[in-house]
Amino acid sequence: MDERRNFTEDSKQREKSMEDTENMAKTENTENTKNAENIGETERQENAAADISGENGGDSLRTDSGKKNGYRSGFIGGFVTAILLVAVLVGGVSLGRQLALNQAQSGQANSASGGTDSEDDLITMDFLQEVSTIYQDISRYFLYDYDNEDLRDGMLSGLLEALDDPYSVYYNESGMQSFNDQTQGEYYGIGCSVSQNAQTGIITIVSPYEGAPAYEAGLKPGDILYAVNDELVTGIDLDQVVSMIKGAEGSTVKLTIQREGESEMLDFDVERRQVEINTVEAEMLDGQIGYIAVSSFDGVTPDQFINAFEELKAQGMKGLVIDMRNNGGGLLTAVEEMLDYLLPEGVIFYAKDKNGTKYLEYSSDEEAALDVPLAVLVNGNTASAAEVFSGNIQDFGVGTLVGTTTFGKGIMQNTYTINEEGTKGIKLTVADYYIHSDRNIHGIGLTPDVEVELTEGLENQTDVDQSQDNQLQEALRVVREQLQ
Repeated sequence: MDERRNFTEDSKQREKSMEDTENMAKTENTENTKNAENIGETERQENAAADISGENGGDSLRTDSGKKNGYRSGFIGGFVTAILLVAVLVGGVSLGRQLALNQAQSGQANSASGGTDSEDDLITMDFLQEVSTIYQDISRYFLYDYDNEDLRDGMLSGLLEALDDPYSVYYNESGMQSFNDQTQGEYYGIGCSVSQNAQTGIITIVSPYEGAPAYEAGLKPGDILYAVNDELVTGIDLDQVVSMIKGAEGSTVKLTIQREGESEMLDFDVERRQVEINTVEAEMLDGQIGYIAVSSFDGVTPDQFINAFEELKAQGMKGLVIDMRNNGGGLLTAVEEMLDYLLPEGVIFYAKDKNGTKYLEYSSDEEAALDVPLAVLVNGNTASAAEVFSGNIQDFGVGTLVGTTTFGKGIMQNTYTINEEGTKGIKLTVADYYIHSDRNIHGIGLTPDVEVELTEGLENQTDVDQSQDNQLQEALRVVREQLQ
């Protein structure tokens, strides 16, 4: 009886709360109608700026890698290493709030005319009633302290999680800042790439860059990141974990690591430093065969790559190996610029949305700098933008892919800001993408022309000597054979 009486009293107060909500919706809807007219899908696409996060599932912690002897080790098969996306930043009104207000007003109109909420509507008056009910229960009965902003973030995050798509996520303010930072040339980080398993949520160190804080602290490829500053991170969106690791220059971050062969967790206090991302390494190998390793595609990568290519040509380069192993992706514009530089005329990329409409097409012109035999190294961590690069080399018939089947990410995400300040946003899967041969490699990957597994035991080594790197040696053999 007491419970029933309490529920009745609660219901009366909730009805009053809903009346207040409806009145607020009427007022705010009038104020925001004009702004809502400026956020249509057409405008979003027209304002698209090509970008790829590194959802390494970009989503990587990146820094100056320094010179390395051999390839970047750290093969973690089947892990999400990057997210190909097109960033569409839409200013103005909060999309979620406007949707709620518009649908709330629509519900009121239906009610006035004797109608009901459509079953296709997300934000219905019944739904708002349920939200109000839950919040009142929390405010009255929940034992512990809570923050309203965290509750709002949780609601918005849950909306994206319900899509059951690991690439569609909500960014709170720190997540959005981290997302924006990942495509810049400088940041305060620890200098390693990480990846996240889309099914288990486990985050793994792919490659600590030589000379960077993570490398100096002793992190190794294959280490599982268990916690950041004592907060468990398994299952948390990778962008948010990246944001947790970053911080003020000179400060330290505590990383708890699970390492194969160790019975207990290992703690590392790693210094954060400001570094400029060096995404390209190059050297001339025996027989005048050039070697260029590309760790990711950022704003600085095309200039670094073209400069390296030109320097090797000036040294008399007769053949070339480009290393795309463990490259989780980066900026689509960077890939397009590099392929345009290397390849003859032809389409290199286009996307198709949910209606089958083709858009965002990129092509190379007739001028082609590549005039030597080429092999491209790939593995299971070659993903997204790196697959666009490698797949086009294969499709145009200008090079040989050597290594193991790539990750297989052939879908794109758009990002949208959802508030006037642009400090919060969402990332949605919006299209399939295709390369030169009209193939989509999502869930399939690129099959190398020459398949070679890395010698067992080398995948967890930070540095692999070139003489022991059997995949690199096979790529060199392929190039030398073409030179004969």
